[in-house]
Amino acid sequence: MGAKEPTLWEVVSKTLDRPLLLVVSAPSGGGKTTLCTRLRAEFPEIAYSVSCTTRAPRGTEQQDVHYHFLSPDEFECRSRSGAFLEQAVVHGNRYGTLRSEVVTALSAGHDVLMDIDVQGAAQIRTAVQVAPAGDLLRRAFVDVFILPPSEAVLQQRLTGRGEDAPETIARRLQNARREMDTWRDYRYVIVNDDLDKAYGQLRSLVLTEHIKVLSDKGCCPGSDLR
Repeated sequence: MGAKEPTLWEVVSKTLDRPLLLVVSAPSGGGKTTLCTRLRAEFPEIAYSVSCTTRAPRGTEQQDVHYHFLSPDEFECRSRSGAFLEQAVVHGNRYGTLRSEVVTALSAGHDVLMDIDVQGAAQIRTAVQVAPAGDLLRRAFVDVFILPPSEAVLQQRLTGRGEDAPETIARRLQNARREMDTWRDYRYVIVNDDLDKAYGQLRSLVLTEHIKVLSDKGCCPGSDLR
């Protein structure tokens, strides 16, 4: 039996000049978690950035799998030491991404997926804009905003969860209006009116970002990649 044909992802990965730091943002109920989960399922090579948070675990969430759950004091201690690549307060809880985890994964050649809010994305965007041209984070950075088709649909999604009180939903909608105003700051915007279509667009842009690197090097998938 002959050798197994490499997948497109394996071919692309062998020729990467740089991995991707894929930052995905959306208002609560925009669907980014579902889309990111599908991307990770299809491409397990992508490292997922596990955020730190001061909020309590929900449902079946596990420590160091879904989040690094920290006490407020521990979070503050790490913040003061400069451990976070980005941090933000969302719905009264603190969230942050450990710089060491992201840099370690990128340095090893792995794409990194970050599912973060607009505050965190803005912090990373500012940091990479002022970084030197050859900086790893700057070269890797790609940001995507997931936009719901309308505020009415977003409200339906939040209400349909059955997880939050009416006042919580109202607060999330108010925050969503502010967050959606930032869509122009992102390199890519995907309108999530159809989940399969939105996922196809997310998948395509990730592959396209890698193919851009291949084009810059004057090669393409399937050529001699030695």
